[in-house]
Amino acid sequence: MRLTLKHQIILAPATVLLLMTLLLGFLQYTYWDLSIKRQQARNLGTAFVALAEIDLTTQRLYRLAIMLSGESRIELGQLQAMAELHANLGAAVERVMELMPLPDRTVALLQQSVNDLNPERGFDAERILSAISILRPQLLTLSELTQKQRARLRDIQARDIDELVARTTLVSIVVLGAAILLGIFLSLALGRNILRRIQALSDSAGRIVRGDLSPPPAPARVRDELDELAVSINRMTDQLIRVVGSEKLLEGAEEERRRIAMDIHDQTLSDLSSVLRGIQELKQASDCRPQASRLEEDLQKAMTNLREVMDNLHPQALEILGLGAALQSHLERHLSRGDLPEYHLYVSPEVDAAGLSRLARLTLYRIAVEAIHNVIKHARASRYEVDIDRRAGALVLAVEDNGVGFDPKNGALGRGRGLHNIQERANAIGARVAWKPSRFTSGTRFELILPLRESSTQES
Repeated sequence: MRLTLKHQIILAPATVLLLMTLLLGFLQYTYWDLSIKRQQARNLGTAFVALAEIDLTTQRLYRLAIMLSGESRIELGQLQAMAELHANLGAAVERVMELMPLPDRTVALLQQSVNDLNPERGFDAERILSAISILRPQLLTLSELTQKQRARLRDIQARDIDELVARTTLVSIVVLGAAILLGIFLSLALGRNILRRIQALSDSAGRIVRGDLSPPPAPARVRDELDELAVSINRMTDQLIRVVGSEKLLEGAEEERRRIAMDIHDQTLSDLSSVLRGIQELKQASDCRPQASRLEEDLQKAMTNLREVMDNLHPQALEILGLGAALQSHLERHLSRGDLPEYHLYVSPEVDAAGLSRLARLTLYRIAVEAIHNVIKHARASRYEVDIDRRAGALVLAVEDNGVGFDPKNGALGRGRGLHNIQERANAIGARVAWKPSRFTSGTRFELILPLRESSTQES
């Protein structure tokens, strides 16, 4: 399974970040364990203070009980003092039981002693002294135990801190080194693979630019963005091959038309001109003058038809006078009769200076003628306009009529070869065509847009 390109790019830093996160987790766990031991030491210190407070409180209770044991009457203030001492004693004992894990027997003795020392049960010196005599040895034992545990924890903490520093330093160095090395390795491996594939695509694009139209191999399965780019370049190359093939085919056909026209001009018309001179001489010298006149007339018509065929095959005015003059000549010679629609032709002076190749000029001429003939044959228009202009780095050819109109989306393009031929010719020179509503009340506007290259030069 191949990762997408963006995932390959972030894989190395993501791996390094993951290792750094694990390292931080390890350090956090280590310091958390140390913090628990520190908390235990603080609890033991607090418990030791509470034991000292219990010891002081029991001493004061003991002295107060000795002092009151010989009295026949106890004052209220003395009872209040004893109640305060008992409250302090109970609070301190509760803190000790919360902070230290004690055996159940010790807990029971502490609770029983606190209960026996409660002045609310009445003042009984013997009971109080007996409870204190039981409580004091327990306090001494707990104090010694607390001191030992505190000393042990101090030793453990010192030893743990040394081990912690050594362990965390070693682990940090190992993890950081592994993260850096792994990040470098992943970056080099993935970067090398990406650069190799990009270089292959760049080489393929370079070959296409240099004219080698062999398509690059397309991946059998698209797994990431570079595979999508390879598929796109492959499809683009196939389309370019078809376009170039169409252009070469059209250029070859135009060249063949030109050759045939030249052959007709140089050979056939020359031969027919010789025959015409012979017929003219025969008409003057013989008695078959009527027959010779008819032959001369028929021959003149045949020569006129041949010149029209030559002009259709390869219009000479296009190369001699330019695109605008060639269209003007075609309109005046063929489409100026009174039974045909009125027309208006405008050709910008910048068109002939646009640096169009001979193939582009021929293609635009034939597309314009085809579009005009479509208007005459199908539009039932009374007027049409032909406009060729240069706008914003493009040449725009427009043929607009006031006829019945049609909708190209409803299949009109498929009913004949004329519109299809227009599209094919436009594609061969890199132009875009569209049929839109006319600016007249009704009708159609045919529009061709040919992008112009600044570096293009006109072919001879």
